[in-house]
Amino acid sequence: MTDKFPRSGGGDGGGPAETATERLLREAMDARASLITVHDLRPAAPPRGRVRRLRPMYLTAVPVLALAASLGIGLLAFHGDPVAKQDVPPPPAASITTPPTPGPDATPTPDASPTPDGTTPTTGGPAADRPLSDLVPSSSGSGVPTGPGTPYTFRGVKLKVPAGWKAVPLSDQAVCLLSPGAPTDPQRNWSSAVCAPYGVQVTVYSSAGELQGGAWPTTADLDAPAGWAHQGSCPVWGNPHPPAAGEMNSAGPTKSAVTVAGSPAVRSQWQVTCGSDSFTTQLWALPKDQVFVSAQGLRSDYQPGLTSIVNSLDPSGHQAPAAAEPGPNDLAVSIDGLSSGQQMRIGSAVATFSVTFRNTGQGTYDQVQPLVFTDRYGGTPTTPGQLLPNDGKLEVQTDGGWSVRAMSRGSDTSYAVAQDQDVFSLGPGQSRRLTYRLTIGPKDGTGDMPLRAQALVPYRGSGDLTVLGHQDIALRIVQ
Repeated sequence: MTDKFPRSGGGDGGGPAETATERLLREAMDARASLITVHDLRPAAPPRGRVRRLRPMYLTAVPVLALAASLGIGLLAFHGDPVAKQDVPPPPAASITTPPTPGPDATPTPDASPTPDGTTPTTGGPAADRPLSDLVPSSSGSGVPTGPGTPYTFRGVKLKVPAGWKAVPLSDQAVCLLSPGAPTDPQRNWSSAVCAPYGVQVTVYSSAGELQGGAWPTTADLDAPAGWAHQGSCPVWGNPHPPAAGEMNSAGPTKSAVTVAGSPAVRSQWQVTCGSDSFTTQLWALPKDQVFVSAQGLRSDYQPGLTSIVNSLDPSGHQAPAAAEPGPNDLAVSIDGLSSGQQMRIGSAVATFSVTFRNTGQGTYDQVQPLVFTDRYGGTPTTPGQLLPNDGKLEVQTDGGWSVRAMSRGSDTSYAVAQDQDVFSLGPGQSRRLTYRLTIGPKDGTGDMPLRAQALVPYRGSGDLTVLGHQDIALRIVQ
């Protein structure tokens, strides 16, 4: 017996080929399936009510409905063969892609916010793959300011204290900006009265009298070999101390013209060696405003903080002294017979030199006191708890022969008290020349010993010294 409507040939495996109706159904189902992706899938919702059981009458009706459906399909198969013979390729298989939707454990990433230094961090990779320095703000010990500076005004001079630094007043004329690494324990060889080496000192002069009596720093210190420090000490980070004999040496200065706050300024640098430690000391000056910034032994990683302090200076609110260093153009002081950098051996023969005081102005100086002395330096003898003078002998020639004068300053100002026989007057164009001789004692150490010659208003032991003119040189003391 043969089929009245035989199936088309070409079935796989030698079996009967699908009919046109079956092919239409398969293609329709494939097309419908291709429209469904994994995004449309979701777990079935749990039942919300009890499941109703089918009644017996429904169970009987189900086979009947199925039979009717099969008859309808047969009718479609009878008329659909010509269409089913079209060779239509099946649709491509649907590709599965992972959606960018976060899973239940995903944590939303917050928007990047500015860091303390005002910059926006760069995102790039999970935190586990980034260095710790990118995740944690840099500590204040790095020396790089980690935020905007704090405005600070000292004697009318505006500046900014870097983040993590602290302003500590030293005197009426000076304030110390302590770096974050400064020790808080005063027993650690450091006192709040001394800024080096842990801070930056800002000095502002408001009157001519403040520049007298051995004030430091002044514009004269910018050119002096020993101008980098007021007293000879080793400002070594972590161990500032009075130097032992021959421990401290310095070279310089190296001087350059710079611009600070839009005004001409000067910067001098010295290379200082204290035993096995070496460092650069720096001094900035705004001569017109008599504002100075100094750093001695400051750790190199705090250089950005130092630079930001200098760049932030604004002296527009400061009233500069009417005469920064009174009388240098009217009363000139010069040293002859010794020069800066000249070597003198410890315990050597006497060195003779002269100091000339000259009135170059139009007025008359009724009383001028000459003051010549050596200042403290790295080779100054030291004793715990005492401030000793330099070892040696300084004499001045008088009508009665050679008279001994104070070799250097000690713990008080007695070295500068005027002796009546030394005071003289100078009219316009007049000068006075005095002869001195100097011997370096065996207790002195090697280093640069300052020799200072000053013309004073006679000093009687109280108040400030009034310097009318001066010249400083530094002698190189060697073994």
